[in-house]
Amino acid sequence: MRSSFLSESPCDEQHIHGYGFNPQSWLQVERGKLPKSSYSPSSIESLIKIAEPPVVPLYKPLDYVEVLSRIHEELEQCMPSERSGLYLVQSQVFRGLGEAKLCQRSLHSAWRCASTVHEKVIFGAWLRYKKCGEEIMSDMLAACRKCCREFGPLDIASEMPVGNFQIFGSCEMGSSSRVSSMVTFQIRDGRVTCDRCKIASLSIPFFSMLNGPFTESQLELVDLSENSISLEGMRAVSEFSSTYSLGDLPLEILLEILVFANTFCCDRLKDACDRKLASFVSSRQDAVELMALAFEENAPVLAASCLQMLLQELPDCLTDDLVISLFLGATAQQQLIMVGQASFLLYCLLSEVAMNIDPRTETTVCLSEKLVQLAVTPTQKQIAFHQLGCIRLLRKEYNEAERPFEVAFSAGHIYSIAGLARIASMQGQKALAYEKLSSVIASNLPLGWMYLERSLYSEGDRKLADLDKATELDPTLTHPYMYRAASLMRKKDAKLALEEINRLLGFKLALECLELRICLYLALEDYKSAICDIHAILTLSPEYRMLEGRVAASKIGTLLGAHVEQWNTAECWLQLYERWSSVDDIGSLSVIYRMLESDAAKSVLYFRQSLLLLRLNCPEAAMRSLQLARHHAATVHERLVYEGWLLYDTGHCEEALQKAEESISIQRSFEAFFLKAYVLADSGVDPSYSATVISLLEDALKCPSDRLRKGQALNNLGGVYVDCGKLDSAADCYTSALKIRHTRAHQGLARVHFLRNNRDAAYEEMTKLIEKAKNNASAYEKRSEYCEREQTMTDLQTVTQLDPLRVYPYRYRAAVLMDSHKESDAIAELSRAIAFKADLHLLHLRAAFHEHIGDVPSALRDCRAALSLDPNHQEMLELQKRVNSQEP
Repeated sequence: MRSSFLSESPCDEQHIHGYGFNPQSWLQVERGKLPKSSYSPSSIESLIKIAEPPVVPLYKPLDYVEVLSRIHEELEQCMPSERSGLYLVQSQVFRGLGEAKLCQRSLHSAWRCASTVHEKVIFGAWLRYKKCGEEIMSDMLAACRKCCREFGPLDIASEMPVGNFQIFGSCEMGSSSRVSSMVTFQIRDGRVTCDRCKIASLSIPFFSMLNGPFTESQLELVDLSENSISLEGMRAVSEFSSTYSLGDLPLEILLEILVFANTFCCDRLKDACDRKLASFVSSRQDAVELMALAFEENAPVLAASCLQMLLQELPDCLTDDLVISLFLGATAQQQLIMVGQASFLLYCLLSEVAMNIDPRTETTVCLSEKLVQLAVTPTQKQIAFHQLGCIRLLRKEYNEAERPFEVAFSAGHIYSIAGLARIASMQGQKALAYEKLSSVIASNLPLGWMYLERSLYSEGDRKLADLDKATELDPTLTHPYMYRAASLMRKKDAKLALEEINRLLGFKLALECLELRICLYLALEDYKSAICDIHAILTLSPEYRMLEGRVAASKIGTLLGAHVEQWNTAECWLQLYERWSSVDDIGSLSVIYRMLESDAAKSVLYFRQSLLLLRLNCPEAAMRSLQLARHHAATVHERLVYEGWLLYDTGHCEEALQKAEESISIQRSFEAFFLKAYVLADSGVDPSYSATVISLLEDALKCPSDRLRKGQALNNLGGVYVDCGKLDSAADCYTSALKIRHTRAHQGLARVHFLRNNRDAAYEEMTKLIEKAKNNASAYEKRSEYCEREQTMTDLQTVTQLDPLRVYPYRYRAAVLMDSHKESDAIAELSRAIAFKADLHLLHLRAAFHEHIGDVPSALRDCRAALSLDPNHQEMLELQKRVNSQEP
């Protein structure tokens, strides 16, 4: 979903006409109400407005490899209590790189290494928040008799360490034969008789009062009526003095005892009461009310229990004024009671959640200011001050934003210069903004974002040159493509404009780029293509708003729907089959979206949608679609299949197999057999699994299904046959798949040709796939394996142009350069990709190259950074061990 940090606040839809754009006016041509004419620059301006890229509130170190390496080294050497903090910083690096899975893994490591209950509670809450929407997984795992409470609530009372409490005095000390061994306490109209010695042992004040030079030490009746404790409470105190435990007491009595224990400094009694009270926190309201008491009476166990309850309700609890007041009003002493030494960690979590809700609110500002106050180390200051600067900048509070950016920059966060340059520009000092970026570029290893930011403060050829350089250094930046496409469209070069934006959309499905392409299509009156992209946007983000947030994408989709051909169910399936066969993933998404609007079998369609989204590298949207497939399943056996896929996709292979088998036991179906075969093929290391997988896929092919799925099954079956060396059977499967237009089977058949020592046939087979597939970067990459070096280099260069995120071409070119003894060029080729993509294989190869030329520190740096990505990668561990042995 489009982050609220990146868009303006949406306006009511009735106001959109006042902003110079009326979607309906673009749709009148086909109705004959407007003359058909070429688009004008002014009409293009009303549609295509490229906003400045945001200064993102993320930790973006200049050299993330160096930072990850340093963190890894510190993790190897630090005290156990320091590890969770290091993993937090590591997670922030990965978050800045856009690596959501690695960020979660670092948080999980932090949770696992947490040295205090407070850290455990906070990291557990953070992980639950990151997994919002996946609650269904717990239910499914429970159905498989597997507990999934890893990040569930802790028993705070049992987890918090117990102190060593002193027992004061003894039964003989200070006693006199003239003084009774019992003492009676007067509580208003009642009395409680206690063992004098045992009551005295609870604290120094009691010991002094009952055995010291005080009047009470000689009395057998002591009046405690003014000490706010009831008869029942005092009886519980008396019982505790003998047993050191509190029974099942009501909340009111425990509160009395807590106050009483504090009054008389009875630490052991207070601790027992504190732990008992922790079990009474069962709602947000309880947490807020009891937290106030915990602060007043210094009850850390109760406070931790209240905190856990509040964090369990993220993000909703941050919309509660009482909760916000509690977090914002907590003094340093109260924070110590509530969260121990983990205050920075807590407010780091809270400010992140608040930004995701709405970065412009006063709550977000205040939580970020709290984080700034708690920042101590240079890294903490970089994270906290930069974040606050970004929030202030977004709120157009330029004077207030300047100092946080300056502090972050001074602490070493070079990316914060982007915020300082924006402020200078807003204050009318565009030349100064340009100079700031130029200075950073001259002083550091240039990165794509630096040239992108500098381009904002120049015009004409100089601006375009900076944008081109930004794309060269970091092809994943979206703004340069969008600016160039919009510029070309204003020059009435629609074909080049579409080619430019398609360059990015070929490998990165960015919503803002889809939106721009929709505007280009609307300007060209190509409503069929426009609605296709609208459907893709709505599939990825149903609530997405276009045109600077002024109009819902669904509204434009409705308007466009009246101007495109309508299909019945049979025609939709034919269209889906056509697009799926041509590997047109966005086109396929559009057809499925249309079908979902009808009364078609929704579960099947949502499942197909999830497959496409996985192919487009949109795992969160894919998970959402798969959950919808489960929700709409018409039968139990169908629902079990979707549950199996959900479990498989989240790493629960054994449970996924269990679901598949349960579904088959109810009804033999294609999808159940296919699921079981897929999971076994992916997880089984035993060669005997191959025969089982073949049998399962054959069973699947005997069951009813459509050609799209049967083509996939035949393709998978062919792959298993190849792995078993049965090339003839594999070729038959691939040929059968191609007959029903499963286009990707060309790749499998090419592999068969290659294994038969027929490289020319393999090359031709891949050429057929390239010609048929709309998305064909992977086909070029695979074809490169079947040709001579010159053609291989050409194909791999094409791959990099189509999808610069594919790492194999960089590795191949680097290896060729290394073979040619061009070591510096080989390392530079890998560094070019590493700058914008954190990839273990790239780092592994660069580390090996560094080792080869004797650069041990650089090799060790890359080893450590790579192990940050995958700590258990065996080859990396071996390389690191070898390099370590060479270190002086």
